[in-house]
Amino acid sequence: MPVVDDALIGRIFCEESGRSVATLIRIFGDIDLAEDAVQEAFALAMRKWPAHGLPPNPGGWITTTARNRAIDHLRRESRGRELLGQVVEPEAPPGEESGPVQDDRLRLIFTCCHPALSAEARIALTLRLLGGLTTAEVARAFLVAEPTMAKRLVRAKHKIKAAHIPYRVPFDAELPERLRPVLAVLYLTYNAGTGGPAGDDLRHEAIRLARAISGLMPDEGEVAGLLALLLLTESRWPTRYSENGALVLLRDQDRSLWDRALIEEGHAIVRACLRRNQPGPYQIQAAINAVHADADSFAATDWSQILALYDQLLAMTPTPVVAMSRAIALGEVEGSQAALDVLEGLDLGEYHLFHAARADLLRRPGRHDEASRAYALAASLAASDAERTFLTDRLETIRATG
Repeated sequence: MPVVDDALIGRIFCEESGRSVATLIRIFGDIDLAEDAVQEAFALAMRKWPAHGLPPNPGGWITTTARNRAIDHLRRESRGRELLGQVVEPEAPPGEESGPVQDDRLRLIFTCCHPALSAEARIALTLRLLGGLTTAEVARAFLVAEPTMAKRLVRAKHKIKAAHIPYRVPFDAELPERLRPVLAVLYLTYNAGTGGPAGDDLRHEAIRLARAISGLMPDEGEVAGLLALLLLTESRWPTRYSENGALVLLRDQDRSLWDRALIEEGHAIVRACLRRNQPGPYQIQAAINAVHADADSFAATDWSQILALYDQLLAMTPTPVVAMSRAIALGEVEGSQAALDVLEGLDLGEYHLFHAARADLLRRPGRHDEASRAYALAASLAASDAERTFLTDRLETIRATG
């Protein structure tokens, strides 16, 4: 029997909170009520489980307890008593289930991506509700301050109430206009699970939902592209961290440990996208990862092809982060100075990977003092312990050799 401590309950929260919140939102149609009830259920679990052990189905226990807490809360309110009369059992969902989306969590993604909300609010709200991310984690995903993100989330919830946005399944004709932010949500959810070995649940959930949407919309190239991108990225996961949790860069990973089944599936999807010949940003990113997966070693990577793909991606999505990634590829083709010339013109001062990339490029020609400063700044901004440890180790190494 596992030791039931705060860490275990925290992992269960990451696994189950999105599912429980989605179920309660379907039942009660109230975001705040669902969130508060699930939080109360986990607070109760923190008190009970260490003494009595895990229940046979922790997720079911959380959902049932949260539902009961929500009902108790509604009984104490006059408006709540009116709403309570409309509540249905989870086993007997309302008629809205006849739409194409049958999964509570998938339905919640589409619901949060209602066109009445801004694109950023749709993504942030879904990450918060479904991904189980804290406000601070959502803020880091958007590269903004936590108080700023907290205000945006509150405004999004108020907008849903004020506009009477329904919690229902989108019909077939509505799916395309909801698609773009939905895919962005899944991509950010996956990336939120890459901060360390404890992020398995977020990554697996993002892949599961991407597969579900791919089955729902098989003719959408960008849906296929995102699924391929996630599969190819996940194929490298066994080598991304060392046994002691330290970050391992792509150039240093043992490629014999990459998951060949995921690579083959991802390659097959990329080939199908190429035949469709309707490229989009996710399809191009998947193609970039397919090129990485083709190479037996970092040195054997076809960087010219990767650079050409980044040229296409930058033309479609001219963002500083894409420009940074292209610059890194440029550095492999034309040398570090060419990449540094591009990086100097980018406004990514608060992004730790920008400073980490500069540090690596400065280190290569022996500009150790500048590289040290860049590594130190990157470490101070790093979002995870694994990245911070890696960057600090690089800083200490370069100082010692310098």
